[in-house]
Amino acid sequence: MTEIVKILSEISHRPYELPVDKWRYYQEWNNVLFLHWKVPYNTLRNCVPANLEIDTFGDVCYVSLVAFTMEKIRPKYLPSVSFISDFHEINLRTYISNNNKKGVYFLSIEAQKSISVLMAKSASGLPYEKSTIIRSAKSYSSINKRKGLNLNVEFEVGDMLGNKSELDKWLTERYCLYLEHKKQICRYDIHHKEWLLKSIKIKQLNLSYTLGGINLSQIQPDLIHYSDGVKVIAWPRQALIYDK
Repeated sequence: MTEIVKILSEISHRPYELPVDKWRYYQEWNNVLFLHWKVPYNTLRNCVPANLEIDTFGDVCYVSLVAFTMEKIRPKYLPSVSFISDFHEINLRTYISNNNKKGVYFLSIEAQKSISVLMAKSASGLPYEKSTIIRSAKSYSSINKRKGLNLNVEFEVGDMLGNKSELDKWLTERYCLYLEHKKQICRYDIHHKEWLLKSIKIKQLNLSYTLGGINLSQIQPDLIHYSDGVKVIAWPRQALIYDK
């Protein structure tokens, strides 16, 4: 059984069924740091397209800053090319539930390499931006001079979480992403094995990201996670139809 067949055969953790059409992309999200904040609904509503329903946990909205290393991204029938396919990434995301399909929406998305930004933006329609990003096993730093965004974090990874809370699952087990592309709301369906999460201790955290009038640098994250990563299957972009 190939690795991809194994990934597609593990579906019990999914909240809804796999897409029926054929997948198109493979990628790996490795060494992933999650920082989660509670945010007011009204502030978030102004940052998300009106046709997307903001998901909540216990009537609370969240945004998450996710820093990781993208590796081996490629179309289905082509090999990955490391100087394009492998790069560090940071995204600021929130949580969406449209037609009971819980996914994420990227408020910003940054990548380390100019060529990867160009290729990913062209192929996916996602609003990739170039940032200077450097990481090690215990740190992650980035600077986006054009938008005035930066992240500087040092951390120590702990043990595996034996029993994930419902909030842990709600924040991580998301199997689609939404975007606005050429004034059309679209969705990418994805699949991967269940996230294996680890505890993490933040030793130093400095960042500059804002959401509406909220400066996240002035608020300690409400929850943090770390994962060694997941191998991801993605389907083609699908345009969604809404009643006017």
